[in-house]
Amino acid sequence: MTRWIRRLLADERVRFVLVGGTNTVVGFGLFVVFELTIGRSLGYLVSLYLSYLIAVALAFVLHRRFTFRVSGTGKVLIDFVRFAGVYVVTLVINTAALPLLVELVGFVPVVAQAIVVVVTTVVSYFGHRFFSFRRTGEIPEHD
Repeated sequence: MTRWIRRLLADERVRFVLVGGTNTVVGFGLFVVFELTIGRSLGYLVSLYLSYLIAVALAFVLHRRFTFRVSGTGKVLIDFVRFAGVYVVTLVINTAALPLLVELVGFVPVVAQAIVVVVTTVVSYFGHRFFSFRRTGEIPEHD
């Protein structure tokens, strides 16, 4: 069984799904908590931004060490800026899509956010894979 698990975890895509899934559950859970507490008075976009701030920090650590297996500390700041840049793109998508689904379609914010998460997850995978942790001259390959 452990050999099977090691072989499975050798695939970067599997590691991305595990880390991304964990981070998505944490980020979505934070969104729900914020929405049920402060979101009612401050609005669903405040819930979104607060949950993103926390989730991005967690995701950076997990993706850098586990998913993309970046070792050393030499480029942490550069990696973080690039990583955060990918999340800015997903946050812009989220900021546009969430109000559309809530205000125009009529979904409650929690359901709307669940839908948007699917799209932003795909965008973030490709952004992180080909931009966040890529080194000069490196062509990403699957493990």
